[in-house]
Amino acid sequence: MSKSLKRVTRALHEGGVESQPVEVGQATTAQMAADLVGCEVDQIAKSIMFRGEESGTALLFITAGGNRVDAGKASALAGEPLGKADAALIRAQTGFAIGGVAPVGHLTRPRAFFDPRLKVFGKVWAAAGTPRHVFSIAPDDLLRLSGAEEGDFTG
Repeated sequence: MSKSLKRVTRALHEGGVESQPVEVGQATTAQMAADLVGCEVDQIAKSIMFRGEESGTALLFITAGGNRVDAGKASALAGEPLGKADAALIRAQTGFAIGGVAPVGHLTRPRAFFDPRLKVFGKVWAAAGTPRHVFSIAPDDLLRLSGAEEGDFTG
């Protein structure tokens, strides 16, 4: 088991969530991930990372698979202009590689925001620290464990 996968598994268990990551194969889109686990595309909780242009830190936006992050709304919510987070910043702050960024288990917890659309479902699926693994979780548990704040940042 990779270090990243172990961190996610530990974060889930320490947070009181009984979810075991499963290997499903590599998915490059939310729709592909939904097809692999057999759920609706909006049940995929995407971890989208941006770089705060003033803070220089990575910020996490957890959004439903069918939604897109609106840069203007996200910047307003974050209180600073946002730019592209490069692979080095993401890896340094979260410990995850692009394509496997989990919403929990970061080396340094980023400031995070949560798409309320995810709360429509009883269960959502998120990356588990690798491009091939996912875990299921109740949206309220994901919100709690990620330390995110709910907000309107999709368009």
